[in-house]
Formats: sequence, structure tokens, C-alpha cells
Amino acid sequence: MTTTSSRLGDIIFKYQNELLDGWLSSLLARVGRRDAGAQNELRQQTQRFLPLVGKTLQASGPSGIDTTAWEEVRSQLNEISATRVLQGYSPVETAAFVYSLKGPLIAYLRSELEGDANALITEILTTNDLFDKLGLLTVDAYQKSREQVILRQQQELLELSTPVVELWNDVLALPLIGTLDSARTQVVMESLLQKIVDTGAAIAIIDITGVPTVDTLVAQHLLKTVAAARLMGADCIISGIRPQIAQTIVHLGVSLEGVTTKATLADAFHVALKRSGASISSSRTQD
Repeated sequence: MTTTSSRLGDIIFKYQNELLDGWLSSLLARVGRRDAGAQNELRQQTQRFLPLVGKTLQASGPSGIDTTAWEEVRSQLNEISATRVLQGYSPVETAAFVYSLKGPLIAYLRSELEGDANALITEILTTNDLFDKLGLLTVDAYQKSREQVILRQQQELLELSTPVVELWNDVLALPLIGTLDSARTQVVMESLLQKIVDTGAAIAIIDITGVPTVDTLVAQHLLKTVAAARLMGADCIISGIRPQIAQTIVHLGVSLEGVTTKATLADAFHVALKRSGASISSSRTQD
């Protein structure tokens, strides 16, 4: 006698082609992507996934999708979810990959078991429970993949927002824009130190003109960066000290003793040129 555990798998293989057609049509209607490339990709994914689910059902039944028997199914859903994130699909469109299969599958269950109401109810409940769990697994995989993408993008933005520029021989500039927190300070420090190593620069200008506020934490981050640069043999000048920032630093009791500070990047650059032994002269011609 065929058991509930194996009947779903048997029906999948018996009506595989018909299920694939119905599933793909339902899937395309839900996700709304009808270009040839998207259709071809969906067709390939459904052709891989459906027989894998059928084989797993026949081998171990519909329960325990977190067991080793369902590992390959979970892996394929994780892969699909990660791809959907990069392609700009929404969580609903991603979950539709699993949920769109329920309708066609239940239709064939009804056709196959129309004379056995109890078996049909059992199979429908089992099918709903199985694909609900697979759908939740897909959404969870999507969320984790999206979080990884966001973290990677944030890291890339941090690196892009802390460019170290070589202004002159032996003179570097690090213009900071935005809030300076612990994570960004680490990126700033690593970028500056690496550039010092690459260029052998003796002077680094840290410009905070674009930093909206300076509190005790920001000041400590700046001092750590200055100290690290000194350990690498480079002296630091902090520019962009506006009147408000100067007052704040004094009120906070933060000591910048031993650190050269200037109001503008131009002033800091002038000091850096003097220290490096270079000078700039300009000549004007009259018509």
C-alpha cells in the first residue's frame, strides 16, 4: 500500500511534465518577469527542483526538512534565493518560487485521489505544510543573503568614502566626510597606513571639514589615527578646525597637544610643503 510519505513523490514523477508547465505558468504570473532570459532561467530552476523534491519525498517523506535527507533541497533553495537578491527580486517574488507549485500539485492530487476523500484531505494538508516550510526557508535564505549584500555594500561605501590622496611628494591628504564612528575609523586608519607604506610619505593631512560634529569619541578616533600614522613614520596635520569645532574640543577637555591643527586644507598644505622643504611660487602676467 502506498503511504502518505511516498504518494506526493509518486505523483510528482507521474505528472512531472504537466506539473512543470503549470508551475512555470503560475510562477511567471506571480513574478511578472516575462523576458526570454528570465523565463529560461526559471524553467531551468524548476526542472532541477521538482525531480529533486520528488526523489527526496520518496526517500524520506515530507517531514523533517531540516534533516540530512533534505540537505540538497535546502542548498538549491539557498542558491536560488541568493541569486534572486542580486537580480533585484522582492521577498514575495522569491517565495513565489515555492508557493506557486502548491496549486498545480494539489490539482493533480485531487484528480488522483478523487475517490478517497480522507486520503485527499491528508495529502493536501501534508502538501500545504511541506511547501509552507520550504517557503519560509526560502524567505529566511533570502533575508540572510540580502543582509550579506548590504554589509558588503556598506563596507565598499566606507572604503570609497575614505580616499587617501597624494597631494605632493611625501604629502598625503585624507578628506573625511560624514560621521566618524568606530567602524569607519578602522577603515580610515587602514587606508591611511597602507598609503603611507605604499608612498613612503612623511606627512599626512587629515581634513575634517566635512565632519558635521566632533565629540569625545570622534576626537579619540582622530588621535588614534594620528598615533598610528606616527608609528609608521608619518607626521599628521588636522585641518578643517572650524570655530564651533574648536570650542567643542575645548569644552570637552580633549587635548590635541603635539598635533598641528589648521583651519583649512590650504593652510595645512602650506605647512606640509614647508616641512617637506618644497615651496610654490606663482607669477602673474599682465596683458
